[in-house]
Amino acid sequence: MSKTITLRLSDENYNVFRKLADRDNRPISNFIETAVKRFIEHNIYVDEFEMEEIRNNTELNKSLKRGLADMKLRKGRLVE
Repeated sequence: MSKTITLRLSDENYNVFRKLADRDNRPISNFIETAVKRFIEHNIYVDEFEMEEIRNNTELNKSLKRGLADMKLRKGRLVE
């Protein structure tokens, strides 16, 4: 089920969003939602090329496995 939120925008930002939404012939709410989703996808998740690079990095994988094993044995300490 969709949720409704209130978002306060400056006049300048509203006008930019409105123009971009109008250009795509869609509601401003849909434009903002899509922009946020794209931001999350590009900044939070690893894309397929980065994942391939990680999988092929043997030294990194060895280090991650050692860290996981240490964690399971409760070796080391949490650094905040």
